[in-house]
Amino acid sequence: MIINGKGAVLGRLASYTAKKLLAGEEISIVNAESVIITGNRHEITTGYLVKREVGSPQHGPFFPTKPDLIVRRTIRSMLPYKTNKGRIAFKKLRVYVGTPADMQNGESIAVKTIRSSYMTVGDVATLLGWRK
Repeated sequence: MIINGKGAVLGRLASYTAKKLLAGEEISIVNAESVIITGNRHEITTGYLVKREVGSPQHGPFFPTKPDLIVRRTIRSMLPYKTNKGRIAFKKLRVYVGTPADMQNGESIAVKTIRSSYMTVGDVATLLGWRK
């Protein structure tokens, strides 16, 4: 299954994907940098910067800076990834920045018109130090 992340809310996309992965499906998410996170811009940036600063550079926990890895990490947190079932499900997930040539026709999941303020995962990644 190919899911287009453009305009999808991160939490809704992650929970939907986690359920499908546990059911045994292989899922590819394209346009990870266009997934949105709703909320106050200041609170979103503060939250992700705090997550980034936890731990040490040598021993972790390691929080990603690339948009595809941020989406992947969010989905991982909704799986029982420390069990066999969760590890097998997590290996069936692929996340891409942009759209690869062979995955042009993806379905859109959890796309709603957002009336509140939001940021894209690409904006958060740029704030954390990601360079395109």
